[in-house]
Amino acid sequence: MFVKHGMNSGFSSLASSVVLRRQQFLIRSLKGYSVSDKIRMEAVKCLSGGASLEANAESVLRAITPSLDPTRHKGQAGKIAVVGGCREYTGAPYFAAISALKIGADLSHVFCTEGAATVIKSYSPELIVHPILEESYNISGVNDEGKRDISKKILSEFDKWMERFDCLVVGPGLGRDPFLLECVSKIMTRARQSNVPIVVDGDGLFLVTNSIELVSGYRLAVLTPNVIEYKRLVQKVLGCDVNDQNTHGELLSLSKQIGGVTILRKGKSDLISDGEKVQSVSIYGSPRRCGGQGDILSGSVAVFLSWARQCNLAAERESTISRTNPTVLGCIAGSALLRKAAALAFEHKKRSTLTTDIIEHLGQSLEAISPVS
Repeated sequence: MFVKHGMNSGFSSLASSVVLRRQQFLIRSLKGYSVSDKIRMEAVKCLSGGASLEANAESVLRAITPSLDPTRHKGQAGKIAVVGGCREYTGAPYFAAISALKIGADLSHVFCTEGAATVIKSYSPELIVHPILEESYNISGVNDEGKRDISKKILSEFDKWMERFDCLVVGPGLGRDPFLLECVSKIMTRARQSNVPIVVDGDGLFLVTNSIELVSGYRLAVLTPNVIEYKRLVQKVLGCDVNDQNTHGELLSLSKQIGGVTILRKGKSDLISDGEKVQSVSIYGSPRRCGGQGDILSGSVAVFLSWARQCNLAAERESTISRTNPTVLGCIAGSALLRKAAALAFEHKKRSTLTTDIIEHLGQSLEAISPVS
């Protein structure tokens, strides 16, 4: 069930809140209030409508996750590309790309610099790695005309693959090298011209914040800022500081101002808006805040966004979902699955939980919600 901001009737809100209080009382009455209990409580909140903005994330996950059909061929379950990875940062693009595969995408590519390629390949033979990007230090002796030729060559190489991708993830481990960012800007522009969805995270958000025209008005774009990145976006676009007293209205305004792009504001509760409504995902996750979880999220959103666009949802399954913006569906599903996987990983590893532990629980978490038939 999806509820627009501010559209609840008083009677339904009262009824659902009474039901919610009863259910929460029963859960609290049980001994050993564990992580699993917290997860169940959040599911109760979704189903009862106790939180006016809370998305029914499990219904979304079930509705957009395709069945495993032996008649389908390689690539039909999703082809994702991650644009990121430089000599300093190799873990982030790997986390995003391998998460896409663990969830169920068929193919996952990484476009990175030559200095990052060998390292990323060593992490997993499952990834298709393209060492086509260049950083300034590697072309320091090249004049301006030569740099333009290199930029054209990079774009031409990427163009060979563009039509194969269902979604791009731009930013994990990208770094902030000026020449590299300039080339990635051109890749994003070309993806937009080809109507390929783009999920922007990490240093991709640094690029977009300083060149908002790259995504402005592109409704197949998703931005996934954390607290600091969101603050920069608000200051740049709205010209003010973050207003914690009006989080929903501010997020709506920010999305509208950028032309209806979908924004997933990461936090204690993930808030999602495409400029028309606000959705919240508050499923209990993990108190362990190891680095790399945002990379899992970006890879996950890319897969679910692709699935939401590709599948024709039958009206009898969830008519409201079938009318919802696929970028919003992708954000809801990606956020919910990451939180559930993080909770499971924390149950096993506690303080020693790492990003790789969370990745290993993605499949189990999705199977618990949408079992393979």
